[in-house]
This record gives sequence, C-alpha cells and structure tokens, in this order.
Amino acid sequence: MGALINFLVGYLAAFVGLIPPGLLNMTAAKIGVKQGRKPALIFSAGVLLVVCIQTGVGLLFAQYLERHPEVLDLLQKVALGIFLALTFYFFLLAKDSRREIPKGVKRSKTNRFIFGVLLSMLNLLPIPYWVYISISFSAFGWFFFDPLIIGWAILGSGLGTFSMLMLYIYFFRRRLPIGTFGFNVNYLLGALTALISLITVIRIWQRL
Repeated sequence: MGALINFLVGYLAAFVGLIPPGLLNMTAAKIGVKQGRKPALIFSAGVLLVVCIQTGVGLLFAQYLERHPEVLDLLQKVALGIFLALTFYFFLLAKDSRREIPKGVKRSKTNRFIFGVLLSMLNLLPIPYWVYISISFSAFGWFFFDPLIIGWAILGSGLGTFSMLMLYIYFFRRRLPIGTFGFNVNYLLGALTALISLITVIRIWQRL
C-alpha cells in the first residue's frame, strides 16, 4: 500500500506541477506542432530522465530535513510567506496566460533527447518542490521515506511529467491550431498556492 501511495503522490504532484505553461511543456508543444509527435516524445523522454534524478535529489534533501526539525520549522515559515506572495501574484498581478505558443523554439539538428535533458537541467525548481511535497504529505501519513518503496515516488514523478507533456503535445496539435489557451491558468495556480499555504499553516500550527 505504501508503494502505491508513493507512486500516486509522485504521479499527481508531477502532473499538476506541469499544468501551467512553462519552458518545458511549451517547448514540447512547439516541437510537436512543427516537427511531429515522435521528436516531441523523444524530447519528453529526455525531460523525464532529468526529472527523475531531480526528484531523487529532492527526496534526499527532504529526508535530511526530517532529521533536523529546527531547520524544517524555519523553512516552513519561509515557504508560507513565499506561497502567500505567489497566491497574491497569480490572482491579482500575473498577466493573462491565454496567449500564443512562443515562437522562440527553432528547428535544430541536435538530438531531441539530449535537448530535453539539457533544457530540463536548467529548471531546478523540481528539487525544492519535491522537498516540500514529500515532507508535507509525510506529515499527514500520505508519503513514506522507506528506502524500499521511495523509488515508486520517483517513478510516479517521471510518468506524471511525461503524461502532462504528452497532453500538451496532442492538445496543441489537435484542438488548438491557433496555439492559444481558452482559460487563464493563473487562477488555477493561485488556487493551488492558496491550498499549499493552508496546508503549511496547519503544519506550523500542529508544531506549536
């Protein structure tokens, strides 16, 4: 059961984390539109590899922080301030995300798998993201740091990432020929950061 829970947490957290348009998913969509599905899926496989490594690193940091609660308490308070600021930003200040696919991605002779690896290496956010997700869910008994099953979370993270990239690839090729979003995704992000802020407040309150 613990392995299944870790897998589901890994899959869903990675899937949701890639919903907002960003460098990786928009690049995958652009490659899919311009060069076809196969190059886009190869690019996504490169992203998957790096995300799995970054998830593993994040979980190692999370295990360290669990053994040092004094550091964890400080980081939780800092994280609360950051997520509250992000909630305010997404609801009130962020520009409308309903925009065209960026035109900055050019055809390249570089192997798409290597391109996916290199581009995803520029994004270090998955490491602190997984530190927070794993520690928060562990506090509620929804995540387990058992060495025998923690790999299931890493596998889930990779598959969740790949699934969302595939959705971007197929979505833009079939449903949005103009390359635009039909809704402002910043409202969804604001709701997610507000939920994370609430969970953080609960955790801080429990430690008082």
